[in-house]
Amino acid sequence: MPNPLMYQQDNFVVLETNQPEQFLTLSELLEKLKTTIQQLQIQDLPPDLQKFDTVETQAQHLIDTSCELDIGPGQYLQWYAVRLEK
Repeated sequence: MPNPLMYQQDNFVVLETNQPEQFLTLSELLEKLKTTIQQLQIQDLPPDLQKFDTVETQAQHLIDTSCELDIGPGQYLQWYAVRLEK
């Protein structure tokens, strides 16, 4: 049986175009995704995000189901859950 710690998502490494890697907490990542989503046009969002009413719900759905957001040609925003302590 897998250890439940394997599924904890408290910290993330974030990779972004022309930026050094960042380590963010879950709440910091949520805020970053909300800000990024607000800067995009609704038609530029993936279809599965367009069905949600709030930016908060869209950002949480991304965290729960994905590890990247297409933010434009030649640009990327990716995040991966990491464990920072043993």
